Amino acid sequence: MTKTTALIAGATGLVGGHLLEYLLASPRHSRVVAVTRQPLELTHDKLNNLVVDFDDLEDGIRATGIKTDEAYCALGTTIKKAGSQAAFRKVDFDYETAFARASLEAGAKRFALVSAVGASASSSIFYSRVKGETEEAIRAMGFPALHIFQPGVLLGQRGEARPAEQLAIAVTPILNLGLQGPLRKYRGIAAADVAKAMLAALETEGAEATHRYADMKEAAR
Repeated sequence: MTKTTALIAGATGLVGGHLLEYLLASPRHSRVVAVTRQPLELTHDKLNNLVVDFDDLEDGIRATGIKTDEAYCALGTTIKKAGSQAAFRKVDFDYETAFARASLEAGAKRFALVSAVGASASSSIFYSRVKGETEEAIRAMGFPALHIFQPGVLLGQRGEARPAEQLAIAVTPILNLGLQGPLRKYRGIAAADVAKAMLAALETEGAEATHRYADMKEAAR
């Protein structure tokens, strides 16, 4: 089996934490490079923790001379946590597109991006519009294989308290029952399932795909 190097951003987040765990356990991967702002507490024989200033993300990655086969972007925040729309866009557009460009330059042939259900560059909702603009910008970069994941509410235990999100998580199992047919894509999904689906997608030969609830649940089985 050919051994693969993976580059990941967002490894301290809800999806990214699971993804890092799965990458380190994967027999397909011999090296995992986690790009973070602060050092990880985790150590592992496969893990290379690259600590960089995210305001200088591309140069920080480029300076190491790291080469990779594939890359996973699980960065993301909320407008409330970021503090403003401008700060939100800095993370969810600027940092994500910078990571994608750096990954492509480092040799990544396959790229996986966590976006959000409803993402559209033409949306009247700021959050969804930024997510859609990020998707379009990364599509335009020309990765040989690009997989975009559009989950609804992410289910899982975060290290930080988000009261509104916790309420949404609590009622999600009930809401999911009512989301049938075309509305299934809005169902809440476990962050671990999104991570499993990302790992599975980059093992395939597909050139480009957008993954929603049903796809992710199937891939995570």
